[in-house]
Amino acid sequence: MRHYSTAYPLSWRIFDAVEALAKRVWPARFAPWLPYLLLLPALLVTGLLVIGLIEIADSSLHVLDKATFRSSESYSLENFERALTASLFRNIGLRSFLGAILVTAVTLVLAFPYAYVLVRTESPILRKLLLIVLFLPFFIGQVVRAYGWLIILGNEGILNTSLSFLGIGPFRLLFNYWAVLFGLVQTMIPFAVLMLAPALTAIPKETERAAESLGANWIRTFQYVVIPLARPGMVGAAIVVFTLTLTDFAIPAVLGGGSNDFIANAIYDQFFRTSDAGLGSALTLLLIIAGSAAVGVALLLVGIGTLGLAGHDDD
Repeated sequence: MRHYSTAYPLSWRIFDAVEALAKRVWPARFAPWLPYLLLLPALLVTGLLVIGLIEIADSSLHVLDKATFRSSESYSLENFERALTASLFRNIGLRSFLGAILVTAVTLVLAFPYAYVLVRTESPILRKLLLIVLFLPFFIGQVVRAYGWLIILGNEGILNTSLSFLGIGPFRLLFNYWAVLFGLVQTMIPFAVLMLAPALTAIPKETERAAESLGANWIRTFQYVVIPLARPGMVGAAIVVFTLTLTDFAIPAVLGGGSNDFIANAIYDQFFRTSDAGLGSALTLLLIIAGSAAVGVALLLVGIGTLGLAGHDDD
């Protein structure tokens, strides 16, 4: 009987060496502490964020002395009072929150059918095409995409040039509120699809077929089966899109033309144009508080269990 000798792969030898080294560095008696060790990177990042927020909170309590352009040493709430009462910041805040709500609603309406077709299509070619279209924007910077819309929507852009051949236009498609919302919707659709796709994948096809076998058409199936079961993904997508839109800087700056700024643009102006770090810090904290409050209210309305975060009793 012939015996065959099996070569031990080099990759296996490398893994064995790494495992032996790990046993020396981290003995078995330390195993119970391993989960806490894995938490250290997250705790480090969180700690840095907390330190940054503390610095911002301290800076927000110091008013800029316009005579010396240095922050005062005394503590005051004047920056918060100005941020809450000045008509400029009040209008920017209202514009930002209204824009975030509108962008969230439109994005969900457009992203839901896209995610559904992506998940349910039987064609591998169509699925690959949809994935390419979905992930392609992530390989292009947001600023580059915003400037791309300048080329398309400008007075001498591709769209207005095409309309001029038909004797229509030109139209002012840029540097207005609707151009900003359009750019934000286009930016946020991929994020919404990525949040919705797992929720739709978790819905068995048999559930939809059962509804159809009981006489429900596709509209009723969507209304009473698909949408309720996809609710966790919809809530998650809405939260992500709302927060990203509320804090967006590039799209309002490029497509808004300086007259349709969002809160992030106002914060940037205070830090880098007027050098008023105190007022910029106050606006930053108010943005964090308002955004967190809005998300908290939304979760209270829909229920925290919608995201699958509620505890389950052991029966």
